This record gives sequence, C-alpha cells and structure tokens, in this order.
Amino acid sequence: MCDNVRMISSQRQHLILNRLRTRGAVRITALSKELGVSAMTIRRDIADLADKGLLKRVHGGAVTTSSLLAEPLFSVKSQMDMGLKDTIARHAIDYVSPGDVIAIGGGTTAYVFAQHLLESRQCAGVTLLTNSIPVAELVQAMESKDVEVIVTGGVITRSNSLVGPIADKVIASLRVNTVFLGTHSVSIPRGFLMPNSLEAATDMALMDIADRTIILTDHTKWSCTSLSLFASFDQVDTVITDDQLDQESAEATRSLVKRLVLVPVNPEEGQSQDGASDGSGDQVQ
Repeated sequence: MCDNVRMISSQRQHLILNRLRTRGAVRITALSKELGVSAMTIRRDIADLADKGLLKRVHGGAVTTSSLLAEPLFSVKSQMDMGLKDTIARHAIDYVSPGDVIAIGGGTTAYVFAQHLLESRQCAGVTLLTNSIPVAELVQAMESKDVEVIVTGGVITRSNSLVGPIADKVIASLRVNTVFLGTHSVSIPRGFLMPNSLEAATDMALMDIADRTIILTDHTKWSCTSLSLFASFDQVDTVITDDQLDQESAEATRSLVKRLVLVPVNPEEGQSQDGASDGSGDQVQ
C-alpha cells in the first residue's frame, strides 16, 4: 500500500513539474481541481519538491527555479494572489484625477489597477498610454468612450506586453503625468527587476516620460529574483504594496524609497500606513 501511495505521489509531482515547465508558475487551487486532490495534498507535494530544489514556493503556489530568466504566462499570473492585487489596485486609483494623462505598464497587477480605474469616476477624461494588450482591450470594451487609449506597438512578451525599439520610440515622443508599473521582483538595495530585458528597457522608457513613477506590487515580490533592473529606489516616487510585507523589508524599503504605502489586506484593521523618506532615512509622517 505504501509503495502505491509513493508511486501516486511521484506521478502527481511529475505532473506539477510538467505544468511548471510550460507555464512558469502554478497555483495550488488550480492544481487541486486539475489533479483531483485536496489543496493540502498539493501543498505537501510542493513542499517536497521545494526541499529537493526543483521549484520555489510562493504565496498560493510555486514558480520554476528558472524564473530568473523565464516569466510565467499572463493567463497564469492573473490567477495568482488576486486578493492582494485587488487591495493594492483599489488604493492606487486615488493617485489619478479626472483629465490626467497617465501610463500603465504590463503585468497583472497593473491590469487589475486598470480594471478598477476604468470603473471609477477618476477615469473621466483620462488619456491612457499603455504597452499592455489586455489593458488596451479593457478600454476598447468600455461602453463609455470617455477614455482615450494610446498603444505603443512593439514585440509581444509572455506577459502580453509590447516591448522593444518600436515601443520605446513611440513612448519617447510623448509625456505623461504618472506612470503605474508592476514588477517581477524587489531587490534591496538594488531596486525593481523584470525577467525580460526588453520589457525592463520599455519600463525605463515609460519612466523617462513621466513626472511621477508609482510601483504597484504585492509583498511576495520581495522574496523573488529576476534578471534585469529597470528602476532603482531613488527613481521611484511611491511604492504601493500590502501590509503583509515583513517588518524588516518594510523598514529597509522605507529608508530607500521616497514613499512606501502599506495597504491593509483587511481594511477593518486600520488605515494604510503611508510613510515617506526625507532622504536621510528618517520617516516623514
């Protein structure tokens, strides 16, 4: 009986690794339904595979150990950490005013932000520059055409973003009030990174034309790593994340960035913690 259980577990783990190779990331709830076992069983399998160094555990799932170079598909990433992305996105729309000219980068957190923005009053009269195909499609699907969208063009990435020289040239000819960007990982003290060097370059181009840069990212990104740096902390005006970020990382980030906003995952527990640095490392309330 024990040998049979081990064999079944081995087969299941083999399937998990196969999914990782094709998708770049997997989610526990999806694997549980797909393989017909409990979420607890999938967690045990992922823990076992992580102990063997075959994958990396993240909140709600796992990513391939080669994620330094490879990025999960947009369709996979969009199903991960949805509650955290939603919390961050809802807060971020307060940084937009009607009539603003803004840019929204690629990635799923930026996409969720765009969803909430387009459902809010703040989007009235907004001009939106984006290199994200899903974000452009959101605007196109709106019944009210009170938002003008400009799409950069370029080469399509796994995250459904448009990048490369064509995108960068279009971006360089424009100007925006604020750019909202996601990030694949946060590295202290280096900054913000992406697995795709072309996408990193296009994010840099977006920052170059913006008066203000805001990074939208959940706390799990502080435990990830990536290949290409697109922004140092001193190039970013505000980082909006959730209050599940550990205290050590929060303090280190707050000492490096102009403003760090920690949004409560459970709003009834209190208001967002908004801290800025005056350049000396001291927090300005």
